[in-house]
Amino acid sequence: MRRHLWIAVACLGACQGSAADDDGESDDGSGSMSDAGLVCDPQAGGPHWLTEGETVSVTAGCATGLDEELAIEPLPAGAVWDPDTSTLTWTPGLDQAAVYELDVTGAGEVGRVKIGVADRWDDPDNQPVDPLTYTEEYGLPVFHLGTDPDLNGDDYTPATIVYRGHSYADAEAKNRGATSLEYPKKSFTLKFSREDKMSDESKQFVGKRKVVLNTTFDDNSYLRQRLVFELWNRLDPGHIQVQHYSAVLFLDGAYQGVYEVLDHIDGYLMEDHGLRQDGNLYKAIDHDANFRLVNADGADKATLHDGYEKKEGVPLEGEPGAFADLEELVEWVATSSAEEFAAGADARIDRRDFENWWILVSLVEADDSAGKNSYLYHDPEQSGPFRAVPWDFNASFGQDWETARQSPDADPEEYVSPNEVFERFMADPATAEPLRARFREAVTGALRVEDVLAFFDAAVAEMDAAVRRDEARWGAEYASWWARGDLTTYEQELEYLRAWIQERWAFAAARY
Repeated sequence: MRRHLWIAVACLGACQGSAADDDGESDDGSGSMSDAGLVCDPQAGGPHWLTEGETVSVTAGCATGLDEELAIEPLPAGAVWDPDTSTLTWTPGLDQAAVYELDVTGAGEVGRVKIGVADRWDDPDNQPVDPLTYTEEYGLPVFHLGTDPDLNGDDYTPATIVYRGHSYADAEAKNRGATSLEYPKKSFTLKFSREDKMSDESKQFVGKRKVVLNTTFDDNSYLRQRLVFELWNRLDPGHIQVQHYSAVLFLDGAYQGVYEVLDHIDGYLMEDHGLRQDGNLYKAIDHDANFRLVNADGADKATLHDGYEKKEGVPLEGEPGAFADLEELVEWVATSSAEEFAAGADARIDRRDFENWWILVSLVEADDSAGKNSYLYHDPEQSGPFRAVPWDFNASFGQDWETARQSPDADPEEYVSPNEVFERFMADPATAEPLRARFREAVTGALRVEDVLAFFDAAVAEMDAAVRRDEARWGAEYASWWARGDLTTYEQELEYLRAWIQERWAFAAARY
């Protein structure tokens, strides 16, 4: 019998996998040489990823080096086990997409090996996946969303949602977005019942009542929104954090591709951060949300809440006084003297929130998020200050909202013009200089370019194989939709984005 001193995996075609580490430890925690008392410690590397129709070869062995007869069981249909080489060889059919957790046995001991078979969505003879067993795709978790025929962008409709093998009761869904509602690959908001909240402890994404599945159709790096929220979260742990990760979506049984999973900005999220759920929540939907008496075109506003929608809180939008607290804030910001603004700002706004907002959007050149595409929360019962959470960052990191290229040398202080609060900060040296110092501290501290690039590289490594499948699905439609003369592939966009970050951070460091 052959003596197995290490674990090997060979893939034919485009499948991906990882053998055991040099020290004999598997990367999926299935056991190692350090496990006390194990005489074999059977392992088979992994996890191993492939697509239906490709061939995977998985060799098992004792991590301790023991010469022992091994087995992998139960064998999936069609898989072949060679006892002489302790090797499983398998070419899954078009009805076998799933995640397989198999036992690796030897010397009376049991290890585990994961083989993930991705759906061959583009084969005309392809068979639908089983949502209960198709839980991951090339390492990314999978949402299975079944929608109502009346799905729309205004109201929640009944939906079936299966995630990591759990079918959520009484779930609902709707389309989301403004311009993105027209995209062929749309965004969704998922709503979960109080009794069956969405959770993924592996992502530290726990107890969610609403979750955003954000399209990547306007970002072929597949990373901009996540990257911005990662910076937002690192900038200041004291403001409202927005959790994020990448996942794959199957929509009504069909492959839909890679999405960014984001917290939904709502009263539930405010409650998670120690605030009252029933406070007033406003969303800035256009550039009239500028904290001025005039709109973005310079004309007098019809109301001081022009540019906003009221998402939560009472009175409801359309009822008298629905925007009273917001209108009072806008009027005060627009009309208070320099002395009054300096003395009263902290009672009305959470200064750090608004400072962080400016630092973030000016650093990443988020052209559409300095005024509009933001949320304001206020609890009139508690008389606390307005809190701010920026949102919607498809226009960032070197592209505008139509994906056109943006130079990395925009002056950060250009980003005060869409927002009178920022303008007031910069008009007073007593607040402007400390704010510039905070910007400088951010790019050399919490948001160091080395750390930003480390996150970038880790996220790319995590999602790369799944993204390439998405590009095969949506790449042609992406190119047709945006029709730029300088279109990039996914790989080229990553190169562009990484270089842009380095240039932008160097420019920002030199500016301050």
